[in-house]
Amino acid sequence: MGVMRFAIDQPALTADWPELYRGFLSGFDQSIWTTKVERSDSIVTCRRSTSDSARFHVAWPVAGFGRPMVSTASLPEREEPYVLVVELARGKIVQLRNQLAFWQWSGMQIPDEVAPLQRGAQRLLAQAVARQSELSTASTLAQQALEQAFQAADLLTRAYVRQRLSVRHAQYPQLPTVLGCSLGDTLLPPEQEQLFAAMFSGAGIPVQWRLIEPREGEYRWDVSDHQVEWALQHRLLIRGGPLLDLGPGGLPAWLANWSHDLWNLQSFVCDFVETALSRYLGKIRIWELAARANTGGALELPEDARLTLVAKILEAARRVDEDGQFLLRIDQPWGDYQVEGRHRLSPLQFADALLRAGISVSAINLEIAVGFHPTGSPSRDLLDFSRLIDTWSALGIPLQVTLAFPSTTGPDAQLTLSGEVENRSWREPVSELSQSEWLEEHVSLLLAKPGVVAVFWNHLSDAQPHRYPHAGLINPEGRTKAALEAITRLRHVHWPRT
Repeated sequence: MGVMRFAIDQPALTADWPELYRGFLSGFDQSIWTTKVERSDSIVTCRRSTSDSARFHVAWPVAGFGRPMVSTASLPEREEPYVLVVELARGKIVQLRNQLAFWQWSGMQIPDEVAPLQRGAQRLLAQAVARQSELSTASTLAQQALEQAFQAADLLTRAYVRQRLSVRHAQYPQLPTVLGCSLGDTLLPPEQEQLFAAMFSGAGIPVQWRLIEPREGEYRWDVSDHQVEWALQHRLLIRGGPLLDLGPGGLPAWLANWSHDLWNLQSFVCDFVETALSRYLGKIRIWELAARANTGGALELPEDARLTLVAKILEAARRVDEDGQFLLRIDQPWGDYQVEGRHRLSPLQFADALLRAGISVSAINLEIAVGFHPTGSPSRDLLDFSRLIDTWSALGIPLQVTLAFPSTTGPDAQLTLSGEVENRSWREPVSELSQSEWLEEHVSLLLAKPGVVAVFWNHLSDAQPHRYPHAGLINPEGRTKAALEAITRLRHVHWPRT
């Protein structure tokens, strides 16, 4: 068993640091190892099954940024503990330096404020490294270095977004990226339908198997039929599905009898896919066939069975609509869930395995839900977010992105899965204002990426059943949240009316 140790000198942090035990080690190829994290006084111990060099990822407090996920550089095992914050600062500074060099080489104009912050972070890190025998002093210096590196990364990424959007607008007065939202599992009131049509150019219609056929052989198409006709009437781009949700509770309960009979399960799955596509043939051209196949949870299907199911339903869909566009949704795309040890493939490897097998996928939909535990992704800064999109763009196929971020904490009556809001993960406590700011910043970054062809919000109203607590743009009483004002601003800037 491999062991890595880190020394810490933050007594106030260690008294209230549950995020520590969700930390993990990853390898050079970004694969994540099952990691057992322990703490004894000022020493954090990470145990895993291999002794290869590794990066340690952990949520860490950074002034002005909340408790984002931060990672060290790649470190070899050694007997002497590393000073954790020194290595976190080193990891961030290396990431900043590499991204700065790439964007500078690409012709980006670097803001004058970035260089002093970068040099200051490097100088503070050098001082911290030189004084590692004095844990408290080294930790203080390294914390300052880490904060300056985050500030520089934030300035750099925001400048990248501004400049890229300027270039895109020179080509397209109205950006070609679709801004959409899910219509939800139930019908919206007429006034909310009118608001939806004014705000969005795309409509996600969740033609989900568990909703359409809750009992074997009994179909309920009324909600989907209404949503399809309404979206066509308002000339919205329609994305149907996900037909199959392979996450926990995502499939009809009656399928449990067939969970160990993969052959018959495939037959049931393909029959439903063919039925749904045939019903809306000529009306829905873009289908999200499967969601959360990478993380799983439905019927406790193993990874190889999920890969096989996805391949089969893509083949079935092609038989019905050979000209259709078919998507696969990947959730938790940073792969943090791998730490549980139930997954052999990273999210990127899962998608790549399908592509290498010759499975024709028109686009990948990345589901990025930040501020939720345990089903969402930990908070990360804008630079990490940008790098994630660039990594997935390397697959060479278009990306869609589905976003979620909470607006408050506490119980949620319409939540379909157990989960909670993490209040301190982002730079501000969770509120309607912070949801609005998060939406505006991250949608703007996605619009700056030419590989992203559509951005969808997870659901419109918290009065509808939903997966992520308090993530809607309208509260349960029907009052609009500040995030809708952010969407109005984005529409005015990026899709001005002619």
